[in-house]
Amino acid sequence: MSDQQQPPQMSDEELRAAYERQLEEQLRTLRVEDVIVQTIVTLVNLGGRRAGLAPGTEDERDPEQLRLSIEGARALLGLIESELGPDATAIKEALSQLQLAYAQLAGGAGGQGGGEPQGGTGGAQQPPQGGQGPAQSSGRLWVPGQ
Repeated sequence: MSDQQQPPQMSDEELRAAYERQLEEQLRTLRVEDVIVQTIVTLVNLGGRRAGLAPGTEDERDPEQLRLSIEGARALLGLIESELGPDATAIKEALSQLQLAYAQLAGGAGGQGGGEPQGGTGGAQQPPQGGQGPAQSSGRLWVPGQ
């Protein structure tokens, strides 16, 4: 192999400078909305793992981490929902699935077995026996932290 076929080697300093130029260009064109969307997607994906929804992630179930991922994604979604257009529907559907998984995990963790989850953890209010709680009477899905 001749020397002409190999690209010239860059020094560490030249590599660092090239990397910094590339990073600077990415930051120049990057929008905050893009970072928020990526963060929401990351939270939804991580929430799915903490819910044990993906095959092989059953041992990663963590209701508190799942709750945080749901609340974080919902808070961020409110900042950019109007700019997402049709993509907002897919994100909302994924969050709904996580909320249902959370209700099941939180209900099972409280010793309520396989029945309907009561929709809370720790200090959350439980609906009165024999009556409907606020989520049931309003027809809205219970959301952690709200």
